[in-house]
Amino acid sequence: MAISIDTCAAMHIGDRSEQQDRVGMFPHPSRPGCMIAVLADGMGGHSGGAIAAEQVVLKAKQNFSAYAPSSESPVEFLREVIDDAHAVIKLTRFTSEADPHSTAVVMMLRPGHADWAHCGDSRLYHFRNGALVARTPDHSLVEELLRAGRITPEQAEVHPQRNLLLSCLGAEAPPKIEVGGTTALQAGDAFILCSDGLWAYFSDEEMGRILFENDARTAARQLLDLARARAEGGGDNLSMAIVKVVPV
Repeated sequence: MAISIDTCAAMHIGDRSEQQDRVGMFPHPSRPGCMIAVLADGMGGHSGGAIAAEQVVLKAKQNFSAYAPSSESPVEFLREVIDDAHAVIKLTRFTSEADPHSTAVVMMLRPGHADWAHCGDSRLYHFRNGALVARTPDHSLVEELLRAGRITPEQAEVHPQRNLLLSCLGAEAPPKIEVGGTTALQAGDAFILCSDGLWAYFSDEEMGRILFENDARTAARQLLDLARARAEGGGDNLSMAIVKVVPV
């Protein structure tokens, strides 16, 4: 079966005074069927978060334009994007009054393959026909407590330190970078990169169903509208990048 790619990126400022999320999707300049999706959730005083998130997207785009599959593996490339963005974000401390930090999640799609890397609590989900295949683990205190069995999922949702990250870009410590991937892509596969301003309002089952039942643009609109309604006036910035594998 011949397959094609259906994509959409979407953002909303939520109920914040400034948009500090950034998202981008870019085709490779010379490799047909090869693209990258990147999402960053910035943190920092003044405009520091926006500066940091912008650097993540910029480095991903710049590095991807020079990516050569014959001499660099996808995993090496993805790690380098996050490491390079981390270095640039740290340098911006010397040129601004802000204290910039950011999460990062980056996915490369090429014929038959998808690879990704992340740091922080911005997530990548992989669904197949609506069922969850994989999800990136958060680098957060709450995620560590959950894994240790010290709190329940219900307690995690209302934990007072649920936004405390254990690793991010721009910190003194090097970012913790985790990678993943899948082969044998097929029609029915769907990927979504999203910030916590979106995923906090959905179960895996509901998100997978919305992605399965709709094209990328319609799914993005439904997810955005539902997240805004459920935030009840207290929503964070939210952003997403959706990539669906569909039959031609």
